[in-house]
Amino acid sequence: MIDVVIVGGGLAGAASAYFLAKEGVEVLLLEREDLNTKASGSNAGSIHAQIPHAPFVENGEAWARGFAPTIPIMMEGIALWRAMEAELGVALDVSTPGGLLVARTDDEMRAVVRKAEIERAHGLPVEILGRDDLRRLAPYVSDAMIGGAFCPIEGKANPLLATPAFAQAAERLGARIQRFVAVAGIKRERVGFTLATTAGLVRARRIVNAAGAEATVVASMAGVALALEAHPIQVTVTEPVAPLVRHLLYSAGDRLSLKQAPVGSLLIGGGWPARCDARGRLSVSPRSLAANLAVAEKVVPGVAQARVVRTWPALVNGTADWRPILGEPPGVPGFYMAIFPWMGFTAGPIAARLVTDMILGRESGIDVSAFAPGAEAA
Repeated sequence: MIDVVIVGGGLAGAASAYFLAKEGVEVLLLEREDLNTKASGSNAGSIHAQIPHAPFVENGEAWARGFAPTIPIMMEGIALWRAMEAELGVALDVSTPGGLLVARTDDEMRAVVRKAEIERAHGLPVEILGRDDLRRLAPYVSDAMIGGAFCPIEGKANPLLATPAFAQAAERLGARIQRFVAVAGIKRERVGFTLATTAGLVRARRIVNAAGAEATVVASMAGVALALEAHPIQVTVTEPVAPLVRHLLYSAGDRLSLKQAPVGSLLIGGGWPARCDARGRLSVSPRSLAANLAVAEKVVPGVAQARVVRTWPALVNGTADWRPILGEPPGVPGFYMAIFPWMGFTAGPIAARLVTDMILGRESGIDVSAFAPGAEAA
């Protein structure tokens, strides 16, 4: 019987394998395709800490106050990102120049200020900027922007490098990783679980569900219901251009994440929907692409000079409240969730470390009891 089987070979799964193997736990990771082929390797690499502005505007302050307790987790997650390059001995292109949310109208600015008040109450450093402050900090932003909010700890990392780095480090520590092995069923036993896989039966004392957008399917095999949905979104990258965007940039007027990679390419996203047909096949939405680029150019006019190289779709997991799902569901001991909807790249490593602490029965320094499966937002 294996001590811990991890289902899912994305960032949360690979990081879980690493942190558990580091503690001497016997680990087997199962991935039905190859590692890092889903959302963990297809996102834009943003590292967030602020409450996302679009759902704040759409859902209001009550929603934001329910989400805000995740801020300490994300702050700890960013500190972990900063430490992991040295720990893993691999460059991950981690950079935290700060996140900048810009506003064009007085109404947008008032919303920015209200959100910042909630963020500050949960310990997040956020500075409100007037027009002159914005010009000094980000002269590349359009003169039409009247102000914004700046969070100095946000930034980016490379999604093509992170998951493989954790996986390779886990294997060096003795973890086993089986690619192209799908889990078809999970049976709860008197002690532990039996997993039916395409490579045969596997017995495990404990399971970590780190299956991302397919976590609902994996959970249902163990008799656990999750209110988790897969959402098709898309990201665009341009040709390399001269240094332009210095921060992780957002717009208070519409969905946008904009940043510049070390090689000079601009990465443009923000959660715009991609297409998904009845068979689950993803494709790019030209309408979303045009709208996303229009928002980016409105905020940073210099973006218009960069030619688009590629746009690609991906499935991400999401919930209405955006809150993480961490730990054991009621009545199913030993079955652990490592899920952070929408923020999986930012929070993948910290979610993995928190679940590792739960498995080992030790205190993590962060109270995550409110995020246990089945827990309700206060």
